[in-house]
Amino acid sequence: MTARMLGEERTAFLQRDFYQGFIKTCGFKLETLEPGLAKSSLEVTKAHSQQDDFVHAGVMATMADHTAGYAAFSVVSEDSRILTLEFKINFLRPAVGERLICRAKVVKEGKNILVADSEVYSQRDGVEKLAAKALVTLMAVPVEALRAEETAEG
Repeated sequence: MTARMLGEERTAFLQRDFYQGFIKTCGFKLETLEPGLAKSSLEVTKAHSQQDDFVHAGVMATMADHTAGYAAFSVVSEDSRILTLEFKINFLRPAVGERLICRAKVVKEGKNILVADSEVYSQRDGVEKLAAKALVTLMAVPVEALRAEETAEG
């Protein structure tokens, strides 16, 4: 990946856009965003747990996917959006603690297809432990193509 910068306007757009829809209800917070890199966090509550009081796998999978999406979104043209094509996640240990941290980076940047790597850490008493690792394949889609699809379905 070549060194580049995100302009103020693009950064502000991505920071606002990160919190749309379902993600807003999850409680994720965008910590940092640089070209090809994103870091998010989550203050874990009871609402994020499964039956044994670990963080639910769906929460970690969503966090890995969404954070990877914004790492990818930071390197595509402004007239494109990002959609996930596929992701694979390995859960390495139960996530326990007061916080989750996800670090995602674009590892392959093609013209339309990007691949990102996400790592989700659980944090307890300031100590991070790798809980899940995901490989996410994403597609840059021109915004006009998305609008045409909405019109065709509507």
